[in-house]
Amino acid sequence: MGIQLTNTMTRRKEPFVTLEPGKVKMYVCGPTVYNYIHIGNARPAIVFDTLRRYLKYRGYEVTFVQNITDVDDKLIRVANEEGTTVKEVADRYTDAFNEDLHSLNVLPPDIQPRVMQTIPEIIEFVEGLIEKGYAYESEGDVYFRTGRFQEYGKLSHQPLDDLQAGARVEINEKKEHPLDFVLWKAAKTGEVTWSSPWGEGRPGWHIECSAMALKFLGEEIDIHAGGTDLVFPHHENEIAQSECFTGKVFARYWLHNGMLNIDNEKMSKSLGNFLLARDLTAKFGGQLIRFFMLQGHYRNPINFSDELLEQAANGLERITTAYTNLSHRLETSRDEEPNGQAEEQSKIINDLRERFIAEMDDDLNTANAITVFFDIVKEANLYMRHQNVGTKEITAYMELLVELTGVFGLELKQEEELLDSEIDALIVERTEARKARNFARSDEIRDLLAAKGIVLEDTPQGVRWRRK
Repeated sequence: MGIQLTNTMTRRKEPFVTLEPGKVKMYVCGPTVYNYIHIGNARPAIVFDTLRRYLKYRGYEVTFVQNITDVDDKLIRVANEEGTTVKEVADRYTDAFNEDLHSLNVLPPDIQPRVMQTIPEIIEFVEGLIEKGYAYESEGDVYFRTGRFQEYGKLSHQPLDDLQAGARVEINEKKEHPLDFVLWKAAKTGEVTWSSPWGEGRPGWHIECSAMALKFLGEEIDIHAGGTDLVFPHHENEIAQSECFTGKVFARYWLHNGMLNIDNEKMSKSLGNFLLARDLTAKFGGQLIRFFMLQGHYRNPINFSDELLEQAANGLERITTAYTNLSHRLETSRDEEPNGQAEEQSKIINDLRERFIAEMDDDLNTANAITVFFDIVKEANLYMRHQNVGTKEITAYMELLVELTGVFGLELKQEEELLDSEIDALIVERTEARKARNFARSDEIRDLLAAKGIVLEDTPQGVRWRRK
């Protein structure tokens, strides 16, 4: 049947058909960089990184754009509190965000645009909406006329009247309608601003993604994704302004991941259950956090607890242990399959691969795909019960595990630890290099050991070492 994805717009599972055959234009909303990301922010990063990896696995050429919101009320507040600039705060936490993604083995986006770098395109976008009658200026602010877009509410499946009745809208005499949303904000004292046709000011939140998607992906894109908390108003507003500006359907598929709770409660600082992604990856490793996140279907809420994380750790260990056992058996395997099972094992392996593809094709069902991993482990263990095994078969099981877990961003081929004797030899070589004033080699060995988690300590009795 091919890939099927649940489209938030239609609330149905639909065949995935791209605008251009073999190519995917994908936009995922990124963070507002005023602090370190929490574990809830890590879920969409991991989920949509896995979707991107799977699309590439299935042969698509993917252009992946993820924005950075580096101008916002929260950034301005932090900058004022610290006595620094908005750009300094944004640069610091953008770097931290990218470090956290790297720790989670999330591939870097092909393009990572920032608001500050897209101001001319944002102003041009707002001007176009005013010219078309979809926006208006009011005392230096510019607002979008939601009532002019007949389909407003189509993503959240709520008509305009219901949204107005249920919305908590701040009283604002500048607006023509309570649900009109800001495209451009007039300057306030102490804020970072830019010159515009409406005076000094800065962009509103929603307009940035529309302008960036248009600039880097064009008027129509294949996939727009993010957390369910973005459906309304952010993505609803993106649709309205983008489709009014271009006259075209903004995105073919809208995908949203469920929220993450901590011990069955919403995460909040007041409850003391606010967990930073970097703290968890430092404690448990990014590989386990990824595996945990992918155990549930991406559209469903997920609960994070020590008990559930331990269950995930046990499951991941089963997979990594099987791979290690296979690699050991490979050393004593035979060139020819000795049990008359060459054809049977080949079929088992091919069937497992097809099952994985079928599960992932079915709306990125990573939960069911993980059961395929365990079935690979089971079949591999059954085959390894034979006294003698074939090189081709053992290799095929190893390659299948690497291939399919790689789609999940997991890495089974762990870098081998240095043996104590190897460390001692390197320290001796470093000492000799320092005596010979070969500081380049000395530094090279020090960096190598540091990368392997080896800490050197100079003592009166000589250099000692320990593992981190």
